[in-house]
Amino acid sequence: MPRLACWKCGRQLYTTAPLESLFAEERRCPRCGAFLNDDRRGVERRSYDRRQGPAKNPGPPEGIEERRVEDRRKDRRRTKGG
Repeated sequence: MPRLACWKCGRQLYTTAPLESLFAEERRCPRCGAFLNDDRRGVERRSYDRRQGPAKNPGPPEGIEERRVEDRRKDRRRTKGG
């Protein structure tokens, strides 16, 4: 499935047809109206997930205390009144 991108506003579109087979009106970005181009970021560059923890035991490893426990917020962030 070809990916198209608007190089003006950054919107990415997925199409079922290549850019060359679209009508002139379909080649325009629905957000800003600029002409669409083939997406330069079409290929995913990462070959693996860099941060992958064990699925059976999420969280920090056993025996190691979680960092920044004291920095966590203990009260509500905002009041409801404004």
